[in-house]
Amino acid sequence: MASSSSSFASDSQYCPRWKYDVFLSFRGEDTRKTFTSHLYEGLKNRGIFTFQDDKRLEQGDSISGELLKAIEESQVALVIFSKNYATSRWCLNELVKIMECKEVNGQIVIPVFYDVYPSEVRHQTESFAEAFSKHESKYTDDIEGMQKVKRWRTALSAAADLKGCNVHGRIESDCIGELVDDVSSKLCKTSSSYLLQDIVGIDTHLEKVKSLLEMETNDVRVLGIWGMGGVGKTTLARAVFDTLSPQFQGASFLADVKETNTNEMHSLQNILLSELLREDKKYVNDKEKGKRLMAHRLRFMKVLVVLDDINHHDHLEYLAGDLGWFGSGSRIIATTRNKQIIGKNNVVYEVTTLPEHHAIQLFNHYAFKDEAPDEHIKKLALEVVSHAKGLPLALRLWGILLHNKDTTMWREVVDMIKRESSPDIVKNLKISFEGLQDKEKTIFLDIACFFRGKDKDYTIEILKSYDLDARIRLHDLIEKSLVFISKYDTIQMHDLIQDMGRYVVTMQKNSGQPSRLWNIEDLEDVLINNIGTMEVEAIWCTYFEAHQKPCFSKEAMKNMKKLRILCIRWYGSTPQRDSKDGSIEYLSNNLCWFYSLECSRKISSSSDSNCHDDSIEYLSNNLCWFVWHDYPWKLLPENFKPRRLVYLELQESSLHHLWTETKT
Repeated sequence: MASSSSSFASDSQYCPRWKYDVFLSFRGEDTRKTFTSHLYEGLKNRGIFTFQDDKRLEQGDSISGELLKAIEESQVALVIFSKNYATSRWCLNELVKIMECKEVNGQIVIPVFYDVYPSEVRHQTESFAEAFSKHESKYTDDIEGMQKVKRWRTALSAAADLKGCNVHGRIESDCIGELVDDVSSKLCKTSSSYLLQDIVGIDTHLEKVKSLLEMETNDVRVLGIWGMGGVGKTTLARAVFDTLSPQFQGASFLADVKETNTNEMHSLQNILLSELLREDKKYVNDKEKGKRLMAHRLRFMKVLVVLDDINHHDHLEYLAGDLGWFGSGSRIIATTRNKQIIGKNNVVYEVTTLPEHHAIQLFNHYAFKDEAPDEHIKKLALEVVSHAKGLPLALRLWGILLHNKDTTMWREVVDMIKRESSPDIVKNLKISFEGLQDKEKTIFLDIACFFRGKDKDYTIEILKSYDLDARIRLHDLIEKSLVFISKYDTIQMHDLIQDMGRYVVTMQKNSGQPSRLWNIEDLEDVLINNIGTMEVEAIWCTYFEAHQKPCFSKEAMKNMKKLRILCIRWYGSTPQRDSKDGSIEYLSNNLCWFYSLECSRKISSSSDSNCHDDSIEYLSNNLCWFVWHDYPWKLLPENFKPRRLVYLELQESSLHHLWTETKT
């Protein structure tokens, strides 16, 4: 079953006006150590930023300026009414301020009736009557004081008329759970309305997806969101997640799933379990154990799981392999370019490209902002939009590229787009690459080929070994929408952007000048035929089977004088070797920074003349990242002086010692 609709994209960003999600108003002596503390923890565990005045003395009439500001900056106010609430002039003044913010700022107010009934608060009876009798007796001859009492009564009556939670006579944990769900839902609706109002056609998409999910049913369902790269699948999935997640006991959005290979699926299982169970811990280090644990821990939970950008059947198998893993009412959403991965028995929603009027709206936002272009540039803009074929990613990138450019630059870019006769959007996106400075191009291609998904700070240290301004250049790439930083502080880029970068490198290889190699077949072709080795700047090869191990010739390595990155990783079973034990006694080669040294064998530094025949003749002195699992020679070259090296990893190597002479 399939449904389809055009894509969409955001043309603005929402800047929240609230500092806090929730402000807690309560009578300290009544509930601080019981209900309020448990409610605060429940809100915090749900990720709701809550202001609680832990040092409140509740003495006198005056509320501190800090507290007043906190009330004004909170989107929701939870007012916990208890027997002694009205005895505190502090609490009553706090309530007056809260009700003012409701009227003026649109603050959401939720009353909680802890050990009192709503009618007691509304009409000030029982304990509230006693408290007000004392207040009025104090202000008998004080007109201003009596006006204050009147404001207190008005605020109490208005608050009690609002829809809230009556805890009286109920199990407190149930009430806290309901309150947390209610607050989460209200926050999500308001934030989503701000975030989604500027995404073209989003309401229509959301309604269609919700209709396909059939939220009113209690069975477990899988929905696939399918479409070409850059069309808006992730944007839609995120919007659905933000809108519906409050309706579930647990929710998790796993981004860029395809970046995780089958052997590392346990890492995603750990993230999934941690987010759904709200426990900050590592559960498993084996994907099969992960499947069993998910089935055991989640089988009674109603959860929402989004698997973003899956490209292999294993992704579904190990993250949502059986609907029986999840509790009644659970929903699994997967975005993909490959419809077959979703399976014939699951519903698929297709997202297609933008219609022309939406495409123009999106491009104009990025290209012109609030400026009015002249008629000539308007015509050129229509040519660009036409060539983008309704793809939001291309419209955004080209709009950013052309923003604030003069007519001459517009003409040049449009001509470049026209010269690219192929409708292949990956090739067309190359226009954004051509607009980069040379050093920006180097860093962009390194990220596209090797560093996507790597820790930001770690990657910057590597890049800085050959470009001291790498952090600035990375920032520039982010500003140009070619790269972004994930919530896990890793470097990421859109699939199509990565495809475009690798397309550039592939074109270099096809012309006999490969700059970067990551594919085993391409690597062997270059090494065996010794073609273009003088242009190679980086090699990154990961293999899982012994027969895939690349064969390096000494002659090929001798020509790689530009090589900056050499990474050969082995993830198969550990090879067995017979070797002498020893230890590293000395290692100094004027290295600028040593990030890590991993040698799983003990390496001797003693002289051994028999090793000379087993040494590679040359390694580039430009190496900054040197990783070679199962390094096949007994020595590193005598002339190896890697002054830019920041990382060295030689697991399971054949090294007997590093070199026979002391290095200075």
